[in-house]
Amino acid sequence: MTVVRVEQKVLNENQRIAIDLRRRFQEHQILCLNLISSPGSGKTTLLESTLAAFRPEERIAVLTGDLQTENDARRLMRYGFPVQQIVTGGVCHLDGKMIDRALEKWSLENIDVLFIENVGNLVCPSSYDLGEEAKIVLLSVTEGEDKPLKYPSIFHKSSLLILTKVDLLPYVPFDIEAAKANARQVNPDIEILEVSCATGKGLEEWRAWLGKRRAKQQSAAQYPSPRAQ
Repeated sequence: MTVVRVEQKVLNENQRIAIDLRRRFQEHQILCLNLISSPGSGKTTLLESTLAAFRPEERIAVLTGDLQTENDARRLMRYGFPVQQIVTGGVCHLDGKMIDRALEKWSLENIDVLFIENVGNLVCPSSYDLGEEAKIVLLSVTEGEDKPLKYPSIFHKSSLLILTKVDLLPYVPFDIEAAKANARQVNPDIEILEVSCATGKGLEEWRAWLGKRRAKQQSAAQYPSPRAQ
């Protein structure tokens, strides 16, 4: 019982911070996206391809989380946009306090899109709201197509599923249609993209998805609902 009460206290405190982060993101019209996957599913590689397609003058920023090392941040810094590595020191997820602390180093007025690359884990990150506009879950074809059924929480909470490394489909026993069906069994509304950063397949659709979410957010800020006013 003590463990349960401590966990609830931690999650309640995180939710308080997440609400404030979301308010600040909306106030500055920042599209914040939280990328979550198992280790090695291709989050950093997808971000590399994504950053490479942005014009240098665009206002993009990245927070990337790992248990140890700053390797991912070094990879992403090459594209000229602000990047910070959050080293969790063994914690298997990012939380609101980590994001809040990292943002102290930046001026939110200078950011339009914020990518958060979460720690490689399909379980713990699903419980922690970071104030994001949307969670995005990645599943590579080198994993099992039953992952959405084994780890339903993150697939249920995600707006988009990106099936990565699809160029390897001829070489791995991965049933991509079963993976999609399993994801939609957990979340009927989830959008799904097939992407290969090696060949470029699906990257155009991914950029279009980002553009639609950005336009939707800007429209919501310009014409807020009566309840939000």
